[in-house]
Amino acid sequence: MVRNKKQKHFEILENIKIEEMVAEGKCLARHNNMVVFVGGVAPGDVVDLRVTKKKKSFMEAVPVKFREYSELRVQPFCEHFGICGGCKWQHISYDTQLYYKEKQVRDNLERIGKVALPEFDPILGSKQDKFYRNKLEFTFSSFGWLTNEQIQSGLDYDRNALGFHMPGRFDKILDIQHCYLQPDPSNAIRLAVRDYTRAKGLVYYDAVKQTGFLRNLIIRTANTGDLMVILLVKYDDQEAILGILDDLYAKFPEITSLQYVVNPKMNDTFHDQEVICYKGQPYIYEQMEDIRFQVGPKSFYQTNADQAYELYRLTREFAGLTGNELVYDLYTGAGTIANFVARQAREVIGIEYVPSAIEDAKINSELNSITNTTFYAGDMKDILSDELIAQHGRPEVVITDPPRAGMHPEVIEKLLQVHADRIVYVSCNPATQARDLELLSEKYDVTRVQPVDMFPQTHHVENIVLLTAK
Repeated sequence: MVRNKKQKHFEILENIKIEEMVAEGKCLARHNNMVVFVGGVAPGDVVDLRVTKKKKSFMEAVPVKFREYSELRVQPFCEHFGICGGCKWQHISYDTQLYYKEKQVRDNLERIGKVALPEFDPILGSKQDKFYRNKLEFTFSSFGWLTNEQIQSGLDYDRNALGFHMPGRFDKILDIQHCYLQPDPSNAIRLAVRDYTRAKGLVYYDAVKQTGFLRNLIIRTANTGDLMVILLVKYDDQEAILGILDDLYAKFPEITSLQYVVNPKMNDTFHDQEVICYKGQPYIYEQMEDIRFQVGPKSFYQTNADQAYELYRLTREFAGLTGNELVYDLYTGAGTIANFVARQAREVIGIEYVPSAIEDAKINSELNSITNTTFYAGDMKDILSDELIAQHGRPEVVITDPPRAGMHPEVIEKLLQVHADRIVYVSCNPATQARDLELLSEKYDVTRVQPVDMFPQTHHVENIVLLTAK
């Protein structure tokens, strides 16, 4: 009985036509009136599939043989495509990616939101579909992943890897030769650190045994030309740490912030650890228009800075500010939107859960001589209270940019009670945005929708919605 049940998961479905791109970047096909979700394919492919999961209403499968290739396909440009967990849409053209991202937004808003919608503004694509990220985090591993080709070659490979996690694996790292996500000198820095540490015989981390010295390498490249590099290690070996950093600085004197962290914890987070600045200054700067944002090693900043500017420019446009409005910026993060719109508003109140982000927001207001912002740290449903509204007044405009889970029902109830003239809802998850729009439709009409692509070569999409009070 058990053996037969397992065999079902390895059932082969032959000559299956892939129909559509759907949620989370997967594609949809059908077999015997059952939906099949498949990754690594494109609409129009005809494939043989191996079933990996079978439920009453759907199956999940992986391709094992391609019989016909879709006309939507293009040649992936990265040697790591299909193995690395990132850039999963390299096999379809960027125009096709934009089409399906816009369709994803439309489908979610229509099927989940069930509210009247205006004509969408066409999705705003990214000018750069490669080398668009300003931050990457690489992981050291003493037991790097080997591809099938490497295994079959019979060659002896250095298993010390510096790269990205394999999909779904905390303990397996793929050594990256060249990444197309971050501009130079990101690749050169990573390879220099890898080559130096291998040559010196320094011990790479073992995530299973929680042993080893070298843990992570973070590289941040700013649109001002500033460059930050952070080395994270397990324990304090000054000779080894300074050897790496001195070698790196000699090869890349353009580094403006060279830092390190000793992290003895079992996880990779370092927000509660001391960051030591070894060379340069402890922060870098990003810029939008005439506003500079100070970015420290623990700061959040949108990873596609150029497209973040377009996102915030459109958000400000949707807000329709004349200089007389009180604006509430919910989930303000490091106050990027709040500071960006402040000069067009009478006053901006920013609220964010993470206290360190609020400190960044205050620093960035002070840095730009912005005096009409006030920031609060705490749980949104607690901070956005009757007392806060009584103190600052009813906002004419609310800007909200919540995490993927969307807004808490109590926050939505408060927004309905406050009844601002306009709400600009920025979302990285159109599904939860659609759910929230249905709840807000009691007192608001959706009057403008603008999808924005922040992450080319992936299925992720941002969306801006303007809600106008009824």
